[in-house]
Amino acid sequence: MGALGNKQRGIGFAGLILLIAVVILIAVLGMKLVPAYMHNGQIVHIFQAIASDPEMRNASVKDIRASFEKRALMDNISEIGAEDVQIDKEGGRLALSASYPVKIPVVGNISLLLEFNPSSAK
Repeated sequence: MGALGNKQRGIGFAGLILLIAVVILIAVLGMKLVPAYMHNGQIVHIFQAIASDPEMRNASVKDIRASFEKRALMDNISEIGAEDVQIDKEGGRLALSASYPVKIPVVGNISLLLEFNPSSAK
């Protein structure tokens, strides 16, 4: 038989190295991105807890910010401070929101910029 009868099957060494590099890149990006999204989820949870608290509906803006700061400190939230929280009181309802960026360094001078807009609105 000639060389035409033997076809290569499977992945070659170069393809395997490329596949491993892509898997490692995805894993590293995942490990860097997941904490930012988890903190955003915690901030949303804090906003919803404050907005649904009956005592906070009639509280002053200063008291609401103090409540956020205390809860954020317990959850180790450092992305935003109490002064970054926008508080709206409309029709007896309390709504909290914020807008903040998170810059995540990847490699060298390459960074990812995530922009979050958490809100107490469901």
